[in-house]
Amino acid sequence: MIRRKKFRIRLASRTLILGERTLVMGVLNVTPDSFSDGGKFFESSSAIEQALAIEKAGADILDIGGESTRPGSGGISAEEEVSRVRPILKALHGRLKIPISIDTRKAGVAEEAIAAGAEIINDVTGLKADPEIAAVARRHRVPLILMHMRGEPRAMQKQPFARNALRDVTSGLKRSIAVARRAGVPKSQIVIDPGIGFGKSYA
Repeated sequence: MIRRKKFRIRLASRTLILGERTLVMGVLNVTPDSFSDGGKFFESSSAIEQALAIEKAGADILDIGGESTRPGSGGISAEEEVSRVRPILKALHGRLKIPISIDTRKAGVAEEAIAAGAEIINDVTGLKADPEIAAVARRHRVPLILMHMRGEPRAMQKQPFARNALRDVTSGLKRSIAVARRAGVPKSQIVIDPGIGFGKSYA
């Protein structure tokens, strides 16, 4: 039997142990045009209800996003994104027992979300959209998830795919990690995500 290596990720409220078992991250999209749920939880009341249901179903982490990154989507302003996620974060404060990560590609949104109770930053662009996110993670000492995305959401499934997906993902994540490390994010607080889809073919 293969022994899995254990890693400790420090949050403000606790320490997450990675490697003992697979942790489940529940996703809550507070958007009108989500890829996975079609905007079912855009209204605050339904979003809060869904967050509590995700926790009850056994999730270890709740990931909240206020901007769709589905194929073909355009961006929104930081102000609009904050207006979508901040009320949910504030409403869940003290009610949710699992930690919350904020799914954003904007440093300003990450800053506001942490102030409202988020404990992890999840950047689907791997710091390509806004490298300042790394400085926010370092300043608040929160874990930083870096995902690999080839191209931009608007055209990522229309552009040519990499001939070697593994090499493309590896080199892209190495660049993202280097940016985070230069900003002072400890290696032990960085989590990487290969980004299933996001500029990759099904194969």
